Amino acid sequence: MKKRINVTGAVLTDGDKVLAARRGAGKALAGFWEFPGGKIEAGETPEESLARELEEELLCQATVGEYVTTTEHEYDFGIVILSTYFCTLLEGEPQLTEHEEIRWVPANELKNLEWAPADIPAVELIVEKFTA
Repeated sequence: MKKRINVTGAVLTDGDKVLAARRGAGKALAGFWEFPGGKIEAGETPEESLARELEEELLCQATVGEYVTTTEHEYDFGIVILSTYFCTLLEGEPQLTEHEEIRWVPANELKNLEWAPADIPAVELIVEKFTA
């Protein structure tokens, strides 16, 4: 049985733009775009995990807001259960530390990026919300 990995993703927004992060070489899913975030540690809620991951990965503080969706995708390394939330920056600008690239992308252009499969359902919901 494959390992189940519970992770969170931040849908950071600035007006009609959304922050996308591209995974670096040498990592699983290298080159794919994702919402920044990471593994939920023992004893953490998804919201606590996401706030911690944003501080660690992007060196910024954010408020975790509205829940977007939870998706499940089976990769060769395990099954990822991804819960995404809209987030608002409180302090600091996102800094590049973990990823190869971070970019503010207009919501109507999100589908132009090559997203990690687990992120695609959330991308579709976000595009729908911004273009409705």
